[in-house]
Amino acid sequence: MAFRDLRDYLAGLEARGELKRISSEVSPELEAAEIADRAVKAGGPAILFENVAGTSVPLAMNLFGTMDRMCFALGVPRLDDIAERVQEVAEPEIPTNFLEKLKMLPKLARLADFVPKTVSSSSAPCQEVVEVDHPSLSFLPVVKTWPGDGGPFITLPLVFTKDPKTGRRNVGMYRMHVYDEKTTGMHWHVHKGGAQHYRGFQGKRERMPVAVALGGDPATIYAASAPLPEDMDEMMFSGFLRKEPVELVRCRTVDIEVPAHAEVILEGYVDPGELRVEGPFGDHTGYYSLADPYPVFHVTCVTRRKDPIYPATIVGKPPMEDVYLGKATERIFLPLLRKIVPEVTDMNLPIEGIFHNYAFFSIDKRYPGHARKVMCAVWGLGLLMFSKFVVIFDSDVNIQDMSEALWRIGNNVDPRRDTMIVDGPVDALEHASPIPHYGSKMGIDATRKWASEGFAREWPGDIAMPREIVDLVTRRWKEYGF
Repeated sequence: MAFRDLRDYLAGLEARGELKRISSEVSPELEAAEIADRAVKAGGPAILFENVAGTSVPLAMNLFGTMDRMCFALGVPRLDDIAERVQEVAEPEIPTNFLEKLKMLPKLARLADFVPKTVSSSSAPCQEVVEVDHPSLSFLPVVKTWPGDGGPFITLPLVFTKDPKTGRRNVGMYRMHVYDEKTTGMHWHVHKGGAQHYRGFQGKRERMPVAVALGGDPATIYAASAPLPEDMDEMMFSGFLRKEPVELVRCRTVDIEVPAHAEVILEGYVDPGELRVEGPFGDHTGYYSLADPYPVFHVTCVTRRKDPIYPATIVGKPPMEDVYLGKATERIFLPLLRKIVPEVTDMNLPIEGIFHNYAFFSIDKRYPGHARKVMCAVWGLGLLMFSKFVVIFDSDVNIQDMSEALWRIGNNVDPRRDTMIVDGPVDALEHASPIPHYGSKMGIDATRKWASEGFAREWPGDIAMPREIVDLVTRRWKEYGF
């Protein structure tokens, strides 16, 4: 059953013994972040700071900080269960007769059930309080995470924008540097959907309406972070995850619909001609991202619940909470990747690779040079284009086991023969590239080499004990005194 909103999720966590309430006064400047960092790295519980200095609004952190909690947030015992549902939708059987067509109708009807529903303002908790005359961000316990940060940042915003030509909605998660009580930075990278809409308004020379939702049910928060195809609605995807539609309500001052059960909504605009220095900010790379000019978001209206809860996360040296959001994406989107590159059998975005530095793939190798073909395919797929090191393994390699993966790389790779370096777009936070947004990437073929690939020697076999001996020892294990 889907969680209705953030507080419903917190209640669920508390019932499982996974919520820590802290009643002592805590500062939102560095102290709360240090507590959350320790909790994440220890696999600790979600945290609700009930007494944050300077505000009466509670602060919720570490909401997704373990794989088990990530599964609970999305209502499944394992993330691969969602992947199986995705595969069912992505690979429907082609009906060959009228009876099979009739059997498909329930599947199509289920998809229609995930379309967001619009509700009235009277049914929307996020509009219990409306502040138009003197809107302010000052009531929020916005966290300053690291000492070198340019200031406090909103770190879990759901940023709603519309394409100026098509009116199509985009929901992204872009950090927001709080400059003062009415303005923030809008850190959308050039490759993201919000930035694409922004460029469209630059051409029109009009103010760009923007709405930001803070808090919501966990599936909707996750959906805003997911790298969806351009034609897929994040709110419909959230409905798919929840197995029931998201309820939306129209904002009071801008023509944008937002989650009705959010905690706080910030309504306003971005002026295409206005930029302001944003950052620096300690980022998920484990380094400070550089200060840089970004668009400015102006708050013109705040709507909220009467007793809102403010959710936040922190990023820094891995492992951090964002690791588990990234791992959810890895498992959930594997079926879509296989729809385009069917020879892929598994994918692993290692924690230490912070999503875009390392990408491991196992494949059903079918012909000479197949690994290189997959490398090129990966670099052509959405945000996987940022993958700095793409490593390809045979299908019998457990790439989820880092020990086995590194062992295979060390044994199977001849650096001159098995590497490929290409130039192309890199992540906006990539600080090692010579210039911003553009640099080199390496593909590594860690598969067994075939004679048809120019390997003149005999490839050695893996060391393995005969199956009958393994079974014998397994049966007698306790007899040996272990």
